[in-house]
Amino acid sequence: MAVEIVHVIDIALWCITALSVGYIFFYALTYALVPTHRVKGQSNKSTIEQRSFLVIFPAYGEDIVILHTISSFLNQHYPQDKYSIVVVSDHMSEETNAKLSELPISLLQPQFEKSSKAKALQFAFNNTKDNYDNIVILDADNVVKPDFLERLNHICDQGFTAIQCHRCAKNANNNIAQLDGISEEINNSLFRMGHNNIGMSSALIGSGMCFDFDWFKTHVHLLSTAGEDREIEKMLLIEHIFIKYAADIDVYDEKVGNEENFQRQRQRWMSAQLNSLLSMMENLPKSIIELNINYIDKTIQQMLIPRSMLLIGTFIWSLIMSVIALTWALKWWLLFILTSLSLWIAIPRKMRNGTLAKLITHLPRLTWKMLSNIRHIDRKNREFIHTTHE
Repeated sequence: MAVEIVHVIDIALWCITALSVGYIFFYALTYALVPTHRVKGQSNKSTIEQRSFLVIFPAYGEDIVILHTISSFLNQHYPQDKYSIVVVSDHMSEETNAKLSELPISLLQPQFEKSSKAKALQFAFNNTKDNYDNIVILDADNVVKPDFLERLNHICDQGFTAIQCHRCAKNANNNIAQLDGISEEINNSLFRMGHNNIGMSSALIGSGMCFDFDWFKTHVHLLSTAGEDREIEKMLLIEHIFIKYAADIDVYDEKVGNEENFQRQRQRWMSAQLNSLLSMMENLPKSIIELNINYIDKTIQQMLIPRSMLLIGTFIWSLIMSVIALTWALKWWLLFILTSLSLWIAIPRKMRNGTLAKLITHLPRLTWKMLSNIRHIDRKNREFIHTTHE
């Protein structure tokens, strides 16, 4: 009887795990094997109209990085009268604000009792009187190339309402930062490029995002959680709006450099994922009836087991089941192999170097800490968890 119960539990766990493994394996293949998806209706005009951009930098306690970020962005090879920079300075020092006020930007200084990125975006719109063609959202540590707006303008000219740029690591100064950078690129491969390659919407990532100004203006005040990118994504999907992934427009993002910040960041992401899943389930029946494939796909995406847990978990359970019953273990070893293969495919070739094996040795400890953080997840995702810079 006990053996039968263990067998039933084993089968149930395998089916749950197989959903996550099958999902990432499928999109690893679409990333690697399917030609880059080309959206019909690209502009063939010899000259492209230069659109106007509102660029917002929400900055909570970002004194260390914000001045460099804004000074760098001001080097854009784009007409100065075609873009405006807004910095929402939240809990930054008077010295930093004084230096920012000397730059050709709009500096806003809200007094939030409880801060969040959603509140910063709403505050920026409440204090913006001019109209623009598009809005760009960047984090306080994001650095872009001088042709960023010029290249983004070409994508916007194709008629996309929502665009996610290629966010990548600007630092790889230690093992944690390198792992974070690799994880980011795996996300880009699976949830952005792998999706766009077969005509599916990219996932948003929180920064390096561009939206039609009028659309965002009518939706920004609906944001209410710390997972504002998931909320925006949901609204776009409900309205059947395609999210374009601009893989060749880089946004360099500072990766976390210590375990404490790494765990804080993952806790925030897990909270956002859980909250997003519960929220998206409300519209799932309607989306199934409407055959809203993108919405269904993104709902499944919120159900996925975090990849590090998937990799370590399938390996450990395969070993355990090999001791209990080797025939039962074979299906687990299959999941472990498919998980490993999927992640290997999704890692860009330039990152498949000799240090990768060394970095993997850090995963068990980090994964265990992620598991221990589950009990701290904010199920309503109302609390803003800030990741500090070193």
